[in-house]
Amino acid sequence: MYNRPEQILEQYALEVNSIAKSREGFLCDTSQGLKLLKEYQGSKERAAFLMEMLQFLESCGILTERIRPTKEGKPLAQSDEQTGYLLCDAMTGSECDTKSRDDMLAAVQTLAKFHNAAAGYGGEIPPFVKTGEDSLLKLYGKHNRELNKVKNYVRSRKKKNDFELLFSQCYADYIEKAGQVTRLLEQTRLCPQSVGFCHGDFNQHNVIFTKNGIAIVHFDHFTYHISVSDLANFMRKMLEKNNWNMGLGIDMIRAYEKIHPLEKQEMTYLYIYLAYPEKFWKVANHYYNSHKAWISGRNIEKLQKVVAQEEKRSSFLQMLFSFL
Repeated sequence: MYNRPEQILEQYALEVNSIAKSREGFLCDTSQGLKLLKEYQGSKERAAFLMEMLQFLESCGILTERIRPTKEGKPLAQSDEQTGYLLCDAMTGSECDTKSRDDMLAAVQTLAKFHNAAAGYGGEIPPFVKTGEDSLLKLYGKHNRELNKVKNYVRSRKKKNDFELLFSQCYADYIEKAGQVTRLLEQTRLCPQSVGFCHGDFNQHNVIFTKNGIAIVHFDHFTYHISVSDLANFMRKMLEKNNWNMGLGIDMIRAYEKIHPLEKQEMTYLYIYLAYPEKFWKVANHYYNSHKAWISGRNIEKLQKVVAQEEKRSSFLQMLFSFL
């Protein structure tokens, strides 16, 4: 690790003034402005396509973190251990505030602009960014099996702790809802209009309010999939943090639709994504895969919050379902 960022940065045509460790990688003050150097796990081909797409999005007026090429014009720099690195423009500003309705509505409108712009890409879409038509069904099937494993584990425990007692009380309700969503998904045929380029991890941390506008960053999970998955991911996180406020949810959908109107099937997929008990699965699966000699109170608090919000979540989903 000694001097690794300095060694990597030698592959770029710039002067480095200082380097500081950050959450995402290394923040570098350079002769060409502030840059972010971060590890990249994907292939060279994927990195090259991502660099091309971000340049295309910039040409469409979307503010993103551009990837800077090496001296040899390559998108990826590599360490002696053959670890890949990307050098991107660092976006300075504030993340989307999950307590600010204005921030959240501005974020979904920026997302809609990104989806509209990305839809205009006229080049060939490489297979490595595409997902299979049944990928979501496979994912939910995997989640359901994992929930069943947790149930069997908890049932085998003679002396149950507080987390396991609460899980046992609410499991039947959540697995029934998971099954309902899975069956609806099986009946929903995927239309080409519902598929497009997705950020893949659109959340409050990846929306930066800069002095030049609202930027979307961290495209590491960029994919060609069901576009509304980005909106669903963002809405679910915002609604969880705001106790599934129905008015906020409606406003986010309306704000998105001002720029990118949703077709009926897209609304159906939005409902499917939000109706699947993702948070319950996440908390339960994390508990199952964690060391259980010492039970974290945080796990219990998270499960309690999920259960406490279920009535509000169900009310919002009933409202959304009425529009399908």
